[in-house]
Amino acid sequence: MSDLLAISGARIFDGEDWHDDAALLVEFGYVAGIVSCDAVPDHAERVALDGGMLVPGFIDLQVNGGGGVLFNNAPTLEAIRTICSAHARFGTTALLPTLITDTAAVRDQAIAAGIAADEERLPGFIGLHLEGPHLAPARKGTHDPALIRPMSDADLARLVAAAQALPNLVCTVAAETVPPARIAALVAAGAVVSIGHSDASYDVASAAFDAGASMATHLFNAMSQLGNREPGVVGAVLDRPEVNAGLIADGIHVHVASMRAALRAKRAPGHLFLVTDSMSQTGTDLTSFELNGRTITRADGALRLSDGTLAGADLDMIDAVNFMIDVIGLAPAEAFRMAALYPARAIGRAETLGHLRPSAAASFVHLSDARQVQSTWIAGEKVWSS
Repeated sequence: MSDLLAISGARIFDGEDWHDDAALLVEFGYVAGIVSCDAVPDHAERVALDGGMLVPGFIDLQVNGGGGVLFNNAPTLEAIRTICSAHARFGTTALLPTLITDTAAVRDQAIAAGIAADEERLPGFIGLHLEGPHLAPARKGTHDPALIRPMSDADLARLVAAAQALPNLVCTVAAETVPPARIAALVAAGAVVSIGHSDASYDVASAAFDAGASMATHLFNAMSQLGNREPGVVGAVLDRPEVNAGLIADGIHVHVASMRAALRAKRAPGHLFLVTDSMSQTGTDLTSFELNGRTITRADGALRLSDGTLAGADLDMIDAVNFMIDVIGLAPAEAFRMAALYPARAIGRAETLGHLRPSAAASFVHLSDARQVQSTWIAGEKVWSS
């Protein structure tokens, strides 16, 4: 068997451009190039696809669970394995298991599990997202208010150590509860600080971005809104070109008009990128599950607490991509970038993730012409097939 694969028979999107009548060359888990079909080396092992398209593997920076497992309920290596496997069938080749507000003990178990997943080189795992507990009670969303708390010196030290031990760490904090000096310390340690579940004013949010915060968690949701005299967190995110922001594209969390307006307003180098904010239901027929002793019900395309509060999203990445194309009206190339290249850039991993140019990880998705997942590949290995 050759160490060189040549995959052809589908249009190829490399993250910027489309290639027709071409083959994707994969060697030792990395992209070796894209060449015309008649230029494939003789020694390559050929894989012929039956049409459709090859696109960069999706990257989800906010994944609370999947495959029947919720990370808060099982902060273990096996849970991470289950979550990564569940999301692979929907085209996700890299993700951040996300722990929402919980106790310090559960946080520490999650960090230990993440370190173990990294040591094992678990396919699909690229780090952790710790969403809370240092949030604003006024914008708690589904987070348990009894577990929300200020960031202590011990918390900061633990997060700094985690950022240095994990391949990627995103920390969601409220701009008004975590001061700029602590944000700067986290960034200096290698963490990506994201502002979310925050009722901060524009000035307070801007101070957090000045300190090094570079992301916002699920834009529009659980944050102060854009007003005529007080732009809030939403206004600060859209006003700062360097800031990236996740977006839950299910038509429930954010109105389509708000999405379109945000897309027009956001300036590079920052971008809006897609997240699922999915819970344990992904890849299952679960209709309810538990979080911190509270029941979350799945119905009508949404996940809600008993009082109607949205509790994550009943969403996967291919559905989010298709929503952006079919409902919002984006060109497919831009929707694919929102699912791959832009989240890779947001965490500083665009050198090897989010595209299919030479030296990138050979993580990609084969989609049908109707944009349904046919197979998912991580580092040159097929991990799921329909």
